[in-house]
Amino acid sequence: MSTYLITGATGGLGSSVVEHLSTTINPSEIAVLVRDAASDQAKAYKSKGFELRIADYDNTEKLTEAFKNIEILYFVSGSDIGTRSVQHKNVVDAATQAGVQHVVYTSAGRKDESENSPVAVVMDAHIKTENWLKESGMAYTILRHNLYAEVIALFLGEKEALLQSKTVFLPTGAGKTAFALRDDLAEAGALILKNAAQHQNKIYTLDGPKAIDFKAVAEILSAITEEEIHHVSPDVETFKSTMASYGVPEDIINMMLGFSLGISQGEFNSESKDLENLLGRKPKAVADFLKQVYA
Repeated sequence: MSTYLITGATGGLGSSVVEHLSTTINPSEIAVLVRDAASDQAKAYKSKGFELRIADYDNTEKLTEAFKNIEILYFVSGSDIGTRSVQHKNVVDAATQAGVQHVVYTSAGRKDESENSPVAVVMDAHIKTENWLKESGMAYTILRHNLYAEVIALFLGEKEALLQSKTVFLPTGAGKTAFALRDDLAEAGALILKNAAQHQNKIYTLDGPKAIDFKAVAEILSAITEEEIHHVSPDVETFKSTMASYGVPEDIINMMLGFSLGISQGEFNSESKDLENLLGRKPKAVADFLKQVYA
């Protein structure tokens, strides 16, 4: 019978947690939550000995069934911001009903929890979910992830476009972010799962090794590409109109703008040592990731 259940197991973070956890835990003790048992990734998990549990965050009844006889749940936050709060409440309710003993939840780091924060819409569900877990009676571990280093590539686009513009065009000002590589966050999550009793009812702030601004990102990219890359921080309206002129969808523009303004206001300027302490080593630097993408 499985001891652990990893949600979001077909996504980047969840699949990386499964990989790290299974290096020392037998796959027969690990269940993975998937929407479709017929998908290639689900079949691959099954062939390696992982137990498939079928459900999604929209159906509390199926979630409750999927969570039965699970001791420790690794709960990857939902990706749909509009429905995230409802989905997360479903997960917490189902875990409670199923008798899950301990939930490890992937939250997000922040400083301003008010409605005035540029990232208030994104953080709202995380704040609510943390409170639901604290009130649930289950043991919990809350992992407040800083922004993924992978977000930088999403904002900047492919190498060819970057080399053509030679510009990092984001309204982040001089704001700094301690970007963390997703795989480091996954490794830390797996280590917590394996030693869950030591981490009950704790909150960790998981930051990369150093908070840097996008001027520094541009300098790293310049060294990698051997081209002079500059950071330009436009005003909000210039950013929106410029992005729209390139055909970027409005919802993507607003998402980039929200995070950029959050960065500019210091929402992610944190240098906690929690990730380093959990890993037992320095987290990988942003430059390591950028070399993989832009070298």
